[in-house]
Amino acid sequence: MGIGLTAVRGWIPAGGGLRDEDWAGRHRLLTTLLAGCVVALTAFGALQGGLGRSWLVSVILILPCVVAAAVLPPRRLPSTFVALGFTIACGGFVAMTHGLTESHFAFFVAVPALALYRDWTPFGMFLVSTTLHHAVFGTLVSDRTYDHHSAMVHPWLWALLHGVAVLLAAAFQVIAWRLTEAEESRAQDNLDASQAQLSVAFDETPVPMAMIAPDGVLLRTNSAYRNWLGLPDELPAGYTVRDLPLKPVDDNGGPLFDDLVQRADPVTLTRRYRRGTDGALIWVEIHSTGLRDRWGKLRLIFVHCRDVTRDREHEAALRRQVRQDPLTGLLSRQAFEQDLAALLGEDPAPVCVLFLDVDRFKSINDGSGHATGDTVLRALAARLQQCVPPESLLARLGGDEFVVAVRAPIADGVRVGAAVLAALAEPLPVPGGSVRLGASVGLAVAHGADQAAQVVLDADTAMYAAKRAGGHRLKIFSDQMRVTVQQHLVAESRLRAALDGDRETNLPVWFQPIVSATTGHILGAEALVRLRTPEGEILAPGHFIGAAEETGLVVPLGEHVLAAALRHLTRWDRELGYVSVNVSPRQLAETGFVPLLTGLLARAPGIDPARLVLEITETAQLVTSTDLHERLRAIKALGVRIALDDFGTGYSSLTWLQSVPADVVKLDRTFVAGLATDARKASIISAVLWLARSLNMTVVAEGVEEQDDWNALRAADCQAIQGYLFSRPLPPAEFDALLRGDARQAA
Repeated sequence: MGIGLTAVRGWIPAGGGLRDEDWAGRHRLLTTLLAGCVVALTAFGALQGGLGRSWLVSVILILPCVVAAAVLPPRRLPSTFVALGFTIACGGFVAMTHGLTESHFAFFVAVPALALYRDWTPFGMFLVSTTLHHAVFGTLVSDRTYDHHSAMVHPWLWALLHGVAVLLAAAFQVIAWRLTEAEESRAQDNLDASQAQLSVAFDETPVPMAMIAPDGVLLRTNSAYRNWLGLPDELPAGYTVRDLPLKPVDDNGGPLFDDLVQRADPVTLTRRYRRGTDGALIWVEIHSTGLRDRWGKLRLIFVHCRDVTRDREHEAALRRQVRQDPLTGLLSRQAFEQDLAALLGEDPAPVCVLFLDVDRFKSINDGSGHATGDTVLRALAARLQQCVPPESLLARLGGDEFVVAVRAPIADGVRVGAAVLAALAEPLPVPGGSVRLGASVGLAVAHGADQAAQVVLDADTAMYAAKRAGGHRLKIFSDQMRVTVQQHLVAESRLRAALDGDRETNLPVWFQPIVSATTGHILGAEALVRLRTPEGEILAPGHFIGAAEETGLVVPLGEHVLAAALRHLTRWDRELGYVSVNVSPRQLAETGFVPLLTGLLARAPGIDPARLVLEITETAQLVTSTDLHERLRAIKALGVRIALDDFGTGYSSLTWLQSVPADVVKLDRTFVAGLATDARKASIISAVLWLARSLNMTVVAEGVEEQDDWNALRAADCQAIQGYLFSRPLPPAEFDALLRGDARQAA
């Protein structure tokens, strides 16, 4: 029995459950309808021919119910007056129709209307009062309650029947009411579960989050948000975004929250703030989403914040790395290019660009190590900063290359270049001592941002011209330099192609005889390389040796010439005394040169190494480099002879003569040409010949083109001569014929 009652109670609606605003809305509707009933009854009475006593009684009783429903506090008392008022209105309508059966339908209309309260008190009040109305008024004024005789005779029976009918109509409302409650309960359970999940996601996430009302009041915050800003777990009532310990820095866009309120779509903004709890400057990335109702009214703003200070600091560090050379702290190449374009675009005034390359910096790296080289570059950068104008752009492009840009006419640019050269001539302090540097500087002038890239190339071109002119000087760019660069590029391309192809065909080695000054018979020969173009043209070394030196291609080229010279020396074993081969400082600087020479000699076992002469040109590097002096002694140890080429035109000839273990001195053609008519040259030649003989060296005079000069050299007791007077450089076949003819003549 108890279980059955429990099951029944389970099916009976509990009642209530409406939110205050929902109940108030329904109550206003039903109160309005009750007041409308007064108007409807009045209109109905007027249409029936007059307002009678039934109308008057009904209106007098309904109006207090309307007033009570409007003024009494919620919920049950005013709703009971509404139910009572509907009962009076329905009863009055039945009385005004003299009990017309169809007028009783008004009671059935009122049932679902009062079910809107979802409250048993007004609903039950209406059911009871409806039954009492039919019974009492059916007994007292049956002619105004029923329109048939049976109901007039048995009013209580018909009252019961009407009550049951109304109750049955109400039963379906109760069922609908119960089903609605069940559905709402399930929906509430789902909502509670969703809210629980949201609460966990909101409260436990490590990302600072907050829900903010449109007026700026913080509705809810998670622990990450409170910890981030140092807020208490419970915020004071009415705490707004303006109370947060977070103040904008350099905020020119107005209050951020006002901006978020105006945004219809989700927005992401990054702003800089000063946090009040510790005074730290932080960057905050704010993601904001406004939640709006169906009418588009903003209900709240959901924000989550991300402290991106480290990201911004990392980005700033990367920008500094991009703009700053890590070794010297000067501008990087990219930053210089950007700033130069901006400098040229600001003003049409000329801008001078000076391109600087340290002379012989490789010897510092090779001789003292890269750590010392880095120290030198840092010291050099500091000195450059001191000697260029303060408003200049100063950058390290890489390696030992620097560039300066200054807004000035070309005359001022030249003065800046001269100041740079003078500053670099002073010793640079380095750990353990100091070092002297030289630099080659190229100067070019630009007008306008469109010349930014070209002016650097032009200054670079001028710098190479300064380097080719001997270094530690300044050259101003000219259009002819660009032509020279183009020729250099063409020469480099041709040389690379020749080295990659058949070297015997593409790079033939020719020979120029070296003859006895006394007899004119051939003593030896100098091996001179030529370059054959794809069109078959033969180019002299002047067309490609410069490019070979600058690009390092002289190393494989020199190996090819050495190998060819030894092959031909083997072929002319009986006819030719020796072959001399030019070796550049770049080749000698290679640590693998001596092993290479050793291997080539090993592949020609029948050759006396003394029959190979290596001609080296005097440079400051060869005079001062300890490593190169050791390499020359190693060459001598192989039995190979060494000749000093172009003697008298180099860095410090007497020092050179004394310090290098040479066997042969080759007098430069500038001392030989016109010797017969120049007493000063004759005195110099005599002195050099005397000095060479005292050092047990042989002298070869180069560039002999006149018979009188030969006679003068022979009279001075010069041992050997070389020049066009005897023969130009010849291909191997023609030189072979020359050799054989000379041999027959000697015989």
